[in-house]
Amino acid sequence: MNTFKAMRTTRTAQQTLTGSPGDIFPLLCPVREYDWIEHWACEMVYTASGFAEPDCIFTTGFPDPGGRDTWVVSRHEPPVRIEFIRTNSLRIMRYAITLADLAPGLTRARWQQTITATCEEGNEHIRTLTAEAFAEQVATLETLLNHYLQTGRMFRGQQG
Repeated sequence: MNTFKAMRTTRTAQQTLTGSPGDIFPLLCPVREYDWIEHWACEMVYTASGFAEPDCIFTTGFPDPGGRDTWVVSRHEPPVRIEFIRTNSLRIMRYAITLADLAPGLTRARWQQTITATCEEGNEHIRTLTAEAFAEQVATLETLLNHYLQTGRMFRGQQG
């Protein structure tokens, strides 16, 4: 009998973005992220349209524990919600982004990660994750997105 007991953690953070959900949603796509995230890199595995869509698959090779990630778009509800399942050798993550109108020209974006370890090393990795680090990552993405939405250009000099 397997004695491994998987750990799970959920992190949530919010952004206030200068645009409508219809302006923002198309940017939450692995292809469009090249427009606004300076250090973004991915390899598309499958997309019929060339962009994010249901069952779109891509990979990333960020220097995170667990190695190369495979991402699958598991929910695609323009312009209000997109979810990804992101996996590597240590964990499986559900990444959900929900957009809602706050006022004309303002959107509230809710970013949520639910991370489940798939092995004891994954449990160790989860123990190192903090709500503060996730909030900082989402705040950086907020800066990058708002700059792009306001100028039509990528913000240079920040990690995304």
